Amino acid sequence: MNPITLREIEAAAERIRDSALRSPLLRLRVEDTPAEIYCKLENLQPIGSFKLRGAGNAMALASPEQLARGVVTASAGNMAQGVAWHARRLGIPCHVVVPDHAPETKLDAIRRLGGEIVKTPFDEWWGIILSGRYEALPGLFIHPVSDHDVIAGNGTIGLEILADLPEVDAVIIPYGGGGLSSGIASALRALKPDTRIYAVEVETAAPLAASLAAGRPVAVDYQASFVDGIGGASVLPEMWSLVSGLLDGALVVSLDEVRAAIRLLAERQRVIAEGAGAASVAAALAGRAGGGKVVCVVSGGNIDRRVLAGILSV
Repeated sequence: MNPITLREIEAAAERIRDSALRSPLLRLRVEDTPAEIYCKLENLQPIGSFKLRGAGNAMALASPEQLARGVVTASAGNMAQGVAWHARRLGIPCHVVVPDHAPETKLDAIRRLGGEIVKTPFDEWWGIILSGRYEALPGLFIHPVSDHDVIAGNGTIGLEILADLPEVDAVIIPYGGGGLSSGIASALRALKPDTRIYAVEVETAAPLAASLAAGRPVAVDYQASFVDGIGGASVLPEMWSLVSGLLDGALVVSLDEVRAAIRLLAERQRVIAEGAGAASVAAALAGRAGGGKVVCVVSGGNIDRRVLAGILSV
């Protein structure tokens, strides 16, 4: 995949200015942490996730002819909401292919936004992600990860982090397929190349950490969990050269560490984060990104109510 340029990211920022929230960057007020931790609260976007940015940029760059039959995406929930939100705004149809373990909270949100849901087994769904197409439905397919314009839209988060905290030392970014981390990292490398940039994965689905250790893309034994917004069976081949060249490493957190981070964010910061969004905070609290000023991208807050209740009741 071609590099994402600073000019493309800056143009995306102008393009999505009226649809995506300039999310706040807040200090995590917790004692005895290994670093000065900040949270970039993308869970406060209108759809509860950063995905509004990339979807908005890609759809804004599509021609009327491309959009005439509507849009299609494959997503566990958050990209689906981003595409559906913009489709409703534009008055065009939206179809979403979801894996069979997608949480009902996210499916309800897709339906509220007017998206038509097609459920498939995880392996079939992952095959769509790998192939980058789904010909069974009409419409423009917007890849949730490796679409160049989606990545540029995601990179606008990096511009905002540097504007709010120019002296940032490290940034931790949840890793699902690499679209978020490569976008943010592209902006940071262009403007502050000495920033330490880490992806974070959960122990039950950490293909990037395994691939970086092997020096090539490898598959892992994927296990579904309540952390449904990140993790996969493998690193997408088209993303490997981009993420391996931009990131300083992949941090891996346990499910218990993610649960603890969700509780801490809710109890101490009054912030609701889904598992993927809290994973970055879990890594920072464990000291895995080192010291200094560490920014955690809280990528989303679309967590199932029953899952959240169970985590908070412990």
